[in-house]
Amino acid sequence: MLILVALLTFFAIFDIMREMGEMGKGTYSLGAVMTFVALSQAGHVGVIFPVAALLGTLFALSRLSNSSELTVMRASGLSLRTLSAYISVIGILFTALTFVFGEYIAPAADDTAKQMRLTATSSLVGREFRSGFWVKDGLNFVNIQNVAPDLKLNNIRVYEFDKTFRLLSISIIKDAVYEKDKRWQISNVEKTYFEGQREGGGARIERLPSAIWKSELTPDLLEALKLQPSQMSVTKLSAYVEHLRENKQETSRFELAMWEKLLRPFAVIIMMLLAIPFAIGMNRMGGTGTKLMAGIMVGLIFHVLSQMAANLAMLNNWPPFLSTAAPLTLFACVAMAAIAWRERPF
Repeated sequence: MLILVALLTFFAIFDIMREMGEMGKGTYSLGAVMTFVALSQAGHVGVIFPVAALLGTLFALSRLSNSSELTVMRASGLSLRTLSAYISVIGILFTALTFVFGEYIAPAADDTAKQMRLTATSSLVGREFRSGFWVKDGLNFVNIQNVAPDLKLNNIRVYEFDKTFRLLSISIIKDAVYEKDKRWQISNVEKTYFEGQREGGGARIERLPSAIWKSELTPDLLEALKLQPSQMSVTKLSAYVEHLRENKQETSRFELAMWEKLLRPFAVIIMMLLAIPFAIGMNRMGGTGTKLMAGIMVGLIFHVLSQMAANLAMLNNWPPFLSTAAPLTLFACVAMAAIAWRERPF
């Protein structure tokens, strides 16, 4: 836990330095910056926890090894397999804690932080993109110029097509506020009907001060537009992936994030097991500091390999599950092989 706090503090320093450039916009004061950074640290826990578990286990076992306590325990009949089982039990508890944190606490904290920052800087999410958001909604294509922090939509265009992909109408909507049951209250609507395929057809314009817009677009799906996939919960990712599949859109990016959310917590157990051969086998290479530095390098290698596998999966359309599980499987095999190597009789 102390190592986790230290690593989060390290990340927080860089987050503060990044946010200093935005300080002064609107009501985004130093206090607001510190609050935003504090809430944002929840999103780092899932990435940092496996490394913290590795370093914490490595530190504890190194202290036992350096003082010969671990040697006495092994001479008394404690095998490395039994030690691995004990550590795995603790690792399972940490894995469950990591999953619960990533599923419930981190997404809520990230969402609160982003909304607080958007409100303080008086900015709209849609301004981050040149043409706003584009969403496929059944046979319609929806372009949203601005999404306010309270998920109110501004300057919307809805392009309605028939099953033969013939453009039927274009609706220009000033504002939209979500009510319930996939219904939006819209205002200042200008709808242009294209009737050129009919006899005597042409274009017909209808203007309405207010109306009801039925759409599959919901606040939960808008959260997917606001947040990065890594900041979403597994539940929301699963729902959004299903929405994309129904509309025959690319899902790889969100599937990768979903499988990472599900499988990454198991890296905690793997990293803790990997600490055993490091703590026992590096007595001649230096003290605890050297071992911790080696543990940091292992954690960095794991993180780089995980990111590399995710990027390669996106480029080559590899199965998201396999690309996410591959680094975990590789390091699990390395940990088991290293433990078996240290356990071998001389």
